[in-house]
Order: sequence, then structure tokens, then C-alpha cells
Amino acid sequence: MIDKEVNKIKNILACSICRGPLTAAADSGLSVESTNGYQLECGTCKKSFTGSESHLDLTITGGINSGESMPAATEIFRTRLVSFLYERGWRQSFSVLLGFPGPEKEFELIKNFITPVLGGSIIDASCGSGMFSRIFAKSGLFSSVVALDYSENMLRQCYGFIKQEENFPNERLVLIRADIARLPFASSSVDAVHAGAAVHCWPSPSAGVSSFHLYLGL
Repeated sequence: MIDKEVNKIKNILACSICRGPLTAAADSGLSVESTNGYQLECGTCKKSFTGSESHLDLTITGGINSGESMPAATEIFRTRLVSFLYERGWRQSFSVLLGFPGPEKEFELIKNFITPVLGGSIIDASCGSGMFSRIFAKSGLFSSVVALDYSENMLRQCYGFIKQEENFPNERLVLIRADIARLPFASSSVDAVHAGAAVHCWPSPSAGVSSFHLYLGL
């Protein structure tokens, strides 16, 4: 288990526009408990980002409704209905219809695959309502966990599930809204990336996977 320590999540973040360094307005660590009103500013392009109660928005629009939409495979997961249903039958159906082994077995497979970097940071890319993000955080095997999704409603669902749990390790997890094509991370700052049943929904899967080489330092 990783000992509790000052949260370092903000140190892996970078501007999603120019990839410049981000500076926090406060010295406090960034976690699921501190995103409400949390402010970051890019030292290069001066773009500012502000968090809400549930998550920190690091998209290029920074939470401003630009009217732009993503492909249907992405937009469907932004709806309130699908976000609500995701852990209330939708994700569970993968075991029956697609042969997925279930969250517990999937976690064991993930853990075995990334054993060399246990103790480091992990991004749960396209985390949905955060099923695995919460498992990662509660496992104590990672110093920090970033639950990342483009869907505001999925992140709100994740936040709601966290609030229902007693003694949840809030200091290890942060919820971030970001575009998979413009990820807000510094080069070589991340130890592992998980994308479960998600890559097929990305606008450009090959570009998304390739971009992680930069953040993983591969």
C-alpha cells in the first residue's frame, strides 16, 4: 500500500492548448475534494481553467459551451440517461454479451500487466462513471489516479458514487474533463494508462493511442 502523502496530481498536468506548464492559484493539492473553484493558469498562453464541484475542466474551451459536437459514439455518453445507466446495467451487460470477465477479474489482469509501475500515477482514460478509477484509488497501489472523460455527466456520476462511499481515499483521485485528442499532461509525467472498453469510441483511436507515448515517455 502507498502511504498517504501530499497530492502531486497537479504536477503532471499541462495546458491542453499549448502544453505549457500550469500554475495553481492555491498551494493546496488537487484532489476530488478540492476541484470546486480550483484554478489553474498556463504560464505560456495564459489560458485559465476552473473546476466545478465534481471535476476540473481542462478542455480547450474550459467549460464554455462552444456549440461544437463530437461524433455520435462520443456524444451518446454525454447524455444524462446513458451516464446514469452506465453502472446500472450497461457496463455489467458486457460480461453477458461480450464475454468481459467482470471488474474484479479485469482489475487483476490490469494489475499484473502494469506491475513494474505500481506505486506511480495512472490515468483512467475515458473513465465513464469511474468504475475502475474508484477501484484504482481504493486499491492503494497508485500514488495518484486521474479519472478522465469528455462527458460532464459521466464525471458527475463518478463524483456521486464517490460521495456515497465511506472512507474513500479522496486525496488519491481527481476527476478531469479532457479531450482525448488534446490531453492535458506534461511529457513523460504518467506511469500508466488504462482505457477499458473505450478506445472504439474515440474520434481517432490511432491518434489517441499514439499520443500516450508522449505522456508515458515511451
